[in-house]
Amino acid sequence: MKYANSLFASLFLSAFVFTGCNDQPQGGQNDISTPVSVTELKKGSISKLINTTGTAQPTYGVELTAQMSGNYSLQQNPRTGKAFKLGDKVSKNQLIIRLNDKEYENGIAIDAKELSLEIAEQEQNKQKALYEKGGVTLSEMRNTEVKVTNARYDVENAKLNLDKMEIRAPFDGVIVNLPHYTTDVKVEQGKVMVGLMEYAKMYMDINLPESAISYVKENQSVYITHYTLPEDTLTGTISELSPAISTETRTFKGKILIQNNELKIRPGMFVKADIIVDKADSSIIIPKNVIQSNRRRKYVYIVEKNTAILRDIQTGLEDENNVEVLEGLKENDNLVIRGFETLRENSKVKVQR
Repeated sequence: MKYANSLFASLFLSAFVFTGCNDQPQGGQNDISTPVSVTELKKGSISKLINTTGTAQPTYGVELTAQMSGNYSLQQNPRTGKAFKLGDKVSKNQLIIRLNDKEYENGIAIDAKELSLEIAEQEQNKQKALYEKGGVTLSEMRNTEVKVTNARYDVENAKLNLDKMEIRAPFDGVIVNLPHYTTDVKVEQGKVMVGLMEYAKMYMDINLPESAISYVKENQSVYITHYTLPEDTLTGTISELSPAISTETRTFKGKILIQNNELKIRPGMFVKADIIVDKADSSIIIPKNVIQSNRRRKYVYIVEKNTAILRDIQTGLEDENNVEVLEGLKENDNLVIRGFETLRENSKVKVQR
């Protein structure tokens, strides 16, 4: 009898607990608002990029050597009022170094050659005047022309020989190498005097994968960046492309011209190049990381009246961080950019600013 009473009491208690549990309000968790952050969508532009890397090289670069031996004299930079040094800018034909050798200069005797030219020209003028009056023959007059021509060549050759004692910039550029020589010490012929580079315009050789050959074309724009200049993006252009694919690397060669007017990229820097192969303007652009996928389906959440609405989307162009939305979103939609991971269709949300 005691066993029956105990069993009855246990069944009654179990029924009470079960009934009590069923009396709890349903869907209590659905009343909890999930905190999210949103952004109002505006139209923008996006580019499809093909990435590559390479070494930036100067458009012009040269090392000038001594054509003759002579005593070393580094010239003064008129921009600074001091002797030229590494990093100084120079203009085309600007004198940087002079080599002095009096014995060599005296042997050229340019003053005498210029005087001989002057005498020959005077004699030519005299012979022309006489020829017009019939005082000399045509042959005699032409002989004076030969003397003038020879004298002029002698002066020009003398100047060329004197120019060998001067180191001048062959183009506008920057001094990138300047070996040290003591002033007035004799420097032997063939020694390196100065290295110059012009890198306001640069180029880089690139190798692109075979898969990019149908996308990359000449004259396409390129973004150039370097890790030491994260906030500065330079522009470039595809200038040359090879039509041949390497059988070893499955790549093809190309060349990019880089605009470097402010000299931010230095010769020899290893840079990144993003080639713009396609571009969309006035499109809905969203961050890649907010897109969720399920099988072949891509979707995001927007907020309407504090409710999460699931939107299936179709995407277009992509770059490193963003993607173009072709269908599924419109301008001024409030896209959920944080807190979307736990959302479900029609979840209640609380927008945090």
